Amino acid sequence: MNTPRYFANRLSLAAAALLFAMPASSIYSAESVLFIGNSFTFGYGSAARYYRADTVTDLNKEGTGGVPALFKSFADQAGLDFDVSIETYPGAGLDFHLENRLELIGQQPWDHAVMHGFSTLDRDAPGNPAKLIETAAEMAAFLRGLNASTELYLSATWSRADMVYPEDKPWHGTPIEQMAIDIRAGYDEAAQGIGATVNPVGEAWSRAMATGVADPNPYDGIAPGQVDLWTWDHYHASSYGYYLEALVVFGNVTGKDPRSLGRNECSGYELGFSSAEVAALQQVAFDQLDFEGKVTAAPLNESRVIPRRCAE
Repeated sequence: MNTPRYFANRLSLAAAALLFAMPASSIYSAESVLFIGNSFTFGYGSAARYYRADTVTDLNKEGTGGVPALFKSFADQAGLDFDVSIETYPGAGLDFHLENRLELIGQQPWDHAVMHGFSTLDRDAPGNPAKLIETAAEMAAFLRGLNASTELYLSATWSRADMVYPEDKPWHGTPIEQMAIDIRAGYDEAAQGIGATVNPVGEAWSRAMATGVADPNPYDGIAPGQVDLWTWDHYHASSYGYYLEALVVFGNVTGKDPRSLGRNECSGYELGFSSAEVAALQQVAFDQLDFEGKVTAAPLNESRVIPRRCAE
């Protein structure tokens, strides 16, 4: 005679079989996104570095939040479910991660991967994209070996003031936006070869300077009413700079208008920005993404009268 326990056991086995037969995306509702990079991702020189580190998974167990934690915060506020991880090393290009971190990166398949190389394209040959193109292709092959459907994003980084204004530097004598243009050209070439999308971070920085949101030259002081996108070394970003980077990545990966987060967006508030600064940086991110056809304008969400801390 078949007992109730017999039927319960049969039902459990059937459910387990169905579970294992389902694709991972059906089992786990959250989309996974991995950030691979260096100090330009982990937020060196700013309060963003350890910001909300408990909301993301640091594969290196260094307690880092950075741009990935800002992305996670924006996604949460937009009602999007992302499981965010970070794998970074200071001063590294993608070659370092290929040589030293594939075991960590290969722990699971990823739905999305956001990555970048060294800030000058090549530490030893500034402006030469050959190493980026080669290593991006190798990393893409590895990631798509884990999941053939992984969506890849390459973040084209910003003009470094310390590479433009001091004499005897590679971009000395050129307009501040030229380095970002050159970096973007290298990333476009790398992205074309692997079917990736470029995050126009550097050009968003240039737009912020061109429109008066940010000061273009930190060496002669910061003009009243403008922000400094660089930190003290004029190389890495300030919290403003990383915030703008995260807005661009958020808009590009999700397709959401960064302005839909609203001028009272909670991470900007927690980092000490004014509502006007938050709104200005969101507008810059939207304008750059809109210029490239990456987002559709969306109404602003101003449900909060005043900014408040992010939900725990």
